Amino acid sequence: MARGAKACVFCEIARGAAGASLVLEDEASVAFLDHRPLLPGHCLLIPRIHVETLPELPEELLAPYFRNVQILSRAVERGLGADGSFVAVNTKVSQSVPHLHVHVVPRWKGDGLFSPKLAWKRTPYKDEESRKLVAEKIREAVAEVLGK
Repeated sequence: MARGAKACVFCEIARGAAGASLVLEDEASVAFLDHRPLLPGHCLLIPRIHVETLPELPEELLAPYFRNVQILSRAVERGLGADGSFVAVNTKVSQSVPHLHVHVVPRWKGDGLFSPKLAWKRTPYKDEESRKLVAEKIREAVAEVLGK
């Protein structure tokens, strides 16, 4: 890291040096609850290696990384009883942490996420217990999706 450079919080989460509500992890990537979710259960999936944008992700990691996006999407829906999910990647613009991450957001009919006056409101979990409960439901569903 360059002198005076700020540490990457997502790299710290991947190394276990920073706390996060983990819901999926393997050798390729780590998924955790977003601390200011669009909707409860909003997760971020990051590669363990530091790359800032999708075009920088090494080709050999594409399949395992996006397999985990697929697993996480299924688990978020199953674990939270969601009607579907919204999956998105920002590249540079709107990327608040310069480390590749895929958003997986549970969706319910009528949730208002894409209303005519779109203004995404990000709201922290009301308390630690509610955050832990959501993370546990997703972790259990990840295990089910993986057949464990």
